[in-house]
Amino acid sequence: MILREIADLLMTRVKDPRVKKTTVTGIVVSKDLRYAKVFYSLIGNEQEIREAQKGLESATGFIKREIGLRMDLKYIPDIVFKHDPSLAEGDHMEKLFQRLRTEESSGPET
Repeated sequence: MILREIADLLMTRVKDPRVKKTTVTGIVVSKDLRYAKVFYSLIGNEQEIREAQKGLESATGFIKREIGLRMDLKYIPDIVFKHDPSLAEGDHMEKLFQRLRTEESSGPET
């Protein structure tokens, strides 16, 4: 539920343009609900990823406050954002597969 709320906040309430291309991909919450690692993905270069990280860190206080208002939790978890490279890796793999299919369909030239 926390992940869904964070995704909604990033899409609708956070105005920082650095975070608009991010996609939240997962969350790990400690057993006592005091800490949450939120994983995000962004297809872009290293500079864009660093900028998105800065934007997410800047929005953390707002997100935490909004979660406190929206959800009935005993503790509002401290949120840490971590980059998840799986979407970018998947995109890279898909491009490689597409290239292989294109080369395969063109066949050997003799």
